[in-house]
Amino acid sequence: MTETHNPLVGASMWERDLYDHLSTHADTERVLLEEYTAAAKKTESKALEYLVNLLIEDEIRHHRYFEQLAESLKASAELRSDDLPVPMVDFHQVDASAVFEVSDRLLKKEREDAQELKRLQRELRDVKDTTLWSLLVDVMRHDTDKHIAILEFVEKHAR
Repeated sequence: MTETHNPLVGASMWERDLYDHLSTHADTERVLLEEYTAAAKKTESKALEYLVNLLIEDEIRHHRYFEQLAESLKASAELRSDDLPVPMVDFHQVDASAVFEVSDRLLKKEREDAQELKRLQRELRDVKDTTLWSLLVDVMRHDTDKHIAILEFVEKHAR
């Protein structure tokens, strides 16, 4: 059992239910990670091994997120003063204009990157069924969309 399974002290029913959900999902992520690892090792396809290893990287990150969410919820519910693995939104406690300036600058760069990736994907159209290149560019486009969403969140909350 991981630490995320330790019972919450003084938590509300909502906090306990959410904590159980996060902890259970972390276990599910762990099992899925084991399945991906086995699949990557067993396959004779270099392409499948490569792609499954990309999925493994994501699953490792997802597993970490769930553990951090559970630990943050636990620390918050127990009114512990230690640093939360997932901090609270604190833009109002710092120079929000500086936070906004950084996020705005990065957001512009991410949007430029999104346009460049779109152009690159058009260039790879002829090899999309014979290489993994177009797929990787598509994955990077999704990552860029995620980066844009994060930075838009920062901008919205730094105002």
